[in-house]
Amino acid sequence: MNISEETFIVNLGIHIRQLREKRGLSQQGLADDCGIPRNQIGRIERGKINTGIRTFIRIANAFDIELTELLSFHLK
Repeated sequence: MNISEETFIVNLGIHIRQLREKRGLSQQGLADDCGIPRNQIGRIERGKINTGIRTFIRIANAFDIELTELLSFHLK
């Protein structure tokens, strides 16, 4: 299946927001746990930036999940 980079980035952002909300975290709380700015979390969740793997590792660690789980989601 071919997907565009934009589709993947937007859907990953939605997935990250869902995981954050499921854990009852604010964007600021997740940002603090990851050591990255809150506005970067917002841009990731809105699919506005294509961030690096290091940031995704930090997010997965903050959620206490494997990176593969962070990257596993259904495309819409």
